Amino acid sequence: MVGIGVNSGKSPFFSFEERMDMMNEIVTDLADEPGIGAIDVVPFKGLVVDFARANQATVLLRGLRSGTDFDYEFQMTGMNATMAPEVETVFLMADLVHQAIASSLVKDVARLGGNFAAFVPPSVARRLTAKLESLKSA
Repeated sequence: MVGIGVNSGKSPFFSFEERMDMMNEIVTDLADEPGIGAIDVVPFKGLVVDFARANQATVLLRGLRSGTDFDYEFQMTGMNATMAPEVETVFLMADLVHQAIASSLVKDVARLGGNFAAFVPPSVARRLTAKLESLKSA
């Protein structure tokens, strides 16, 4: 299960619904891979530990690209562990080729007409291109 939450501290380029649609496309493609079954994408608002409890999840997987990510995630893990000690957090380091990728950089490259396709899944690249085109014509 993949939970997609709302972070009120961020103003994402894609709407919540668009992000849900993109994640559903990505996990549908993954389900075709050997050894991987269907993956549910579930929206949630509020605390991730409340979402975990409501879905009987006992482990949160968090991706890390850098030490900066770790510093933030480490603080959040401490808070989560206090609120929900039964829910463990496991950190997964990004592959070296993905560590420098940040959504803000991808958006900048795309806005400036650069080739960003290597940094996102094909379905996301299509949506980003379409969204930028619609913003130009608006």
